[in-house]
Amino acid sequence: MQIHQSAEDYLEAILILKNQKGAVRSIDIAVHMNYSKPSISRAVSLLRENGYILVDKDGYITLTDAGMEIATRIYERHELIRKWLIQIGVPEDIAAQDACKMEHDLSVITFERMKAYISETLEE
Repeated sequence: MQIHQSAEDYLEAILILKNQKGAVRSIDIAVHMNYSKPSISRAVSLLRENGYILVDKDGYITLTDAGMEIATRIYERHELIRKWLIQIGVPEDIAAQDACKMEHDLSVITFERMKAYISETLEE
């Protein structure tokens, strides 16, 4: 199933917040992403309808296996690209912004080759 960049960003944010806070609610996502609560509510609804998240009766959000797979993939890409950009001299804030843009558009083949290359160069 094709998923849009914005959905990937929401899923990644949920994963990051879950790792930081242990529990995630819509308001946490809104604050983290600097989006309005209505925007987050709509996104949460769509993510739930598409089977990427579950929302319990108290409003706590968890990733389904499908949501976790996407969030983990995007977060891995983000972190690898961000760290590599910093390593080659890009300022941290710009590296984080650029990694957000790049993480979505790379093919699986390109990312895997980048990962292998960066891992090799870090070992040297």
